[in-house]
Amino acid sequence: MLDWETAVFIAAVCLAVGQTVLVATRKLAPPYRVAAPSAKDVAPATGNTGRAREKNARWRTVGAFVREAGLILALYGLWQLVGSLSFTHGDDAVSRGEWIWRTERRLGLPNEADLQHLVIGHPWLVHVCDVYYATMHFSALIAMLVWVFLRHREAYPRVRFLVAATTAACLAVGFVPVAPPRLIPVGMVDTARMYGESVYTSTLTVDQYGAMPSVHVAWAALVPIVVIMVGNSGWRWLALLHFVITVFVVVATANHYWADGIVALGLLGAVFAVQYASLHVLRYRAVPAQPPVAEKC
Repeated sequence: MLDWETAVFIAAVCLAVGQTVLVATRKLAPPYRVAAPSAKDVAPATGNTGRAREKNARWRTVGAFVREAGLILALYGLWQLVGSLSFTHGDDAVSRGEWIWRTERRLGLPNEADLQHLVIGHPWLVHVCDVYYATMHFSALIAMLVWVFLRHREAYPRVRFLVAATTAACLAVGFVPVAPPRLIPVGMVDTARMYGESVYTSTLTVDQYGAMPSVHVAWAALVPIVVIMVGNSGWRWLALLHFVITVFVVVATANHYWADGIVALGLLGAVFAVQYASLHVLRYRAVPAQPPVAEKC
């Protein structure tokens, strides 16, 4: 994991390098032949031009990939930066966390402590949960983005918008600090700190009071949704396991309430609705108006 300054610096380098490669390949691209070549020029011209275009296309793919990596790193840096802005609101965050806990009990939601008790007596299972919480939310999301970029490029812009807009919505709500269950007196254990695996003991600017909403749950839901919608293999449904495991892990480790995941899914649904409405409007405007048909007398 990177701090936000390092992430932004690397993002700027990637964006500059990627854009430079794209501009250079656009200028050096071999021109497409408009007029039909003569018979004696067909073989050598077609061969040389074809190889040049193939090489140019490979470099354009590299440039686009590096640029997209820069955009994702910039988004990550923004996430880290926002997380560093709410460290001074611990008292208010604890009060909000306790209010969420009481509200969940009044609404009859399952008790997060009961779920934690299922794993707390098994150190190996606690270790697995802690590692999954600390690593898989980034790994799974990045793997999904790389897969879409390389195998389903036509869908990548829509997927990138979903990731960026959902993360931005979660960050906007996250400006209001909320303490997670492990930081309020409700009898839950900070499992990662217990076993010395907490990411919050590092020098990174990781927000301890950013429980609401759960970016973990939002990203974990995005992964199977995209894989199922874009992919065509029967195995793609297994991606749902990542979402189920993530929800279990974030609650069992006392890092999130059920409500955090519910709000995150609501924001994801709102982003989907905005994207669907926007695409529908664009398609409607792209359809040319048909002239009225004159009726026969």
